[in-house]
Amino acid sequence: MTVSLALIRHFPTAWNTSGRIQGRTDIPLADPERRGGALGRDLVDRDWYVSPLERARATAALLGIAAPAVDPRLIEMDWGTYEGQTLDDLRRGLGTRLAKNEAHGLDFRPEGGETPREVAGRFQAFLNDIARNQRPAGAITHKGVIRAALVLATKWDMRGKAPVKLAWDRAHIFAVAADGALRLDRPNRPLYEPAALP
Repeated sequence: MTVSLALIRHFPTAWNTSGRIQGRTDIPLADPERRGGALGRDLVDRDWYVSPLERARATAALLGIAAPAVDPRLIEMDWGTYEGQTLDDLRRGLGTRLAKNEAHGLDFRPEGGETPREVAGRFQAFLNDIARNQRPAGAITHKGVIRAALVLATKWDMRGKAPVKLAWDRAHIFAVAADGALRLDRPNRPLYEPAALP
């Protein structure tokens, strides 16, 4: 038996808008009063979990998700000394060293940070718990964690483009098997119910 898992990235921050790498730096939402609409019916009746970072917890509140369980395994990838910098900053400062590091795919490691493989490992432990609970679940998390889910679901090695283009303002629905294996079910599902016709 499989269990449905919806993953949603937090709403944007000022660092998202300016292209800065956030990682574990706890940046607040750029628009803390943002309103969207009613969450889709298939997204409502779930056990909800959230990253401990403020931007994820604030997003959950804006989506009307009451008292989600905070789970540290949903925190963003640790980008170490790269946090606060843009990709252009890093290319200027690191030159070919950055390209060589990026070529490692899943084993890319920012100085003082963690690899996508390590993110996938801690996320797999979360999936194993979801499989044991056997209840539909949802998580408000981060781009790095959702990309780790895509790695687990598709065996993508993070060299080259992702096998599926994910929109970061949508929900991504996965199926979690009894053994914790992940399958991508419905990427890019709109967050909200369509507005009622007049």
